[in-house]
Amino acid sequence: MSRTLSSYPDLWQDRALERFQKFSPPKFLGGPDPYEAEKWLEAMINIFTALNYTEERQVQFAVFQFEGPARAWWNVVRAKWEREGTVWTWLNFVRDFNEKYLPPIVQEKREDDFIKLRQGMMSVTEYETQFTKLSKFAPELIATEPRKVRRFIQGLNVELQEALAAAQINTFTEVLEKAQRIETARAHMKNFHAKRK
Repeated sequence: MSRTLSSYPDLWQDRALERFQKFSPPKFLGGPDPYEAEKWLEAMINIFTALNYTEERQVQFAVFQFEGPARAWWNVVRAKWEREGTVWTWLNFVRDFNEKYLPPIVQEKREDDFIKLRQGMMSVTEYETQFTKLSKFAPELIATEPRKVRRFIQGLNVELQEALAAAQINTFTEVLEKAQRIETARAHMKNFHAKRK
């Protein structure tokens, strides 16, 4: 069964493609530059975060942006997926995409960057941006929500880790929100004490 965009008339009917195109998604030709591939993938992730589409639809729309050699590569992958019954998930797509366009040395460097990532002088929001950006290179380290939460907390500054130690946290959204609230409260306290001096 061929999975071209034309075999999904509902994609056109419900205006999902139109909404996707409003974000001006970049085309992807393929090629030897891993940074181009990384930049393209990041742009797709940002768009899909805003649109909140199903994973299958994300894959369909991402490959809709392929041209030339990238399109030829995808046709081979798609045939393989259909033969092997691979589920159309974003994780499967990113795995195959990275395997093709991000050489192991680049992936290993990003994975190391993720493992070593610490908040340091960054705000919680800046740290979260880096965490999310690099985490895609080490999906096994954040395979479950509790592991993702734990890994995020481990990279925070010690005073934030302490403040979160007693908190009941179940999701990544919760840990991010709590860390940001603590950071804001501490900044207010610091300003308050600075003004009193």
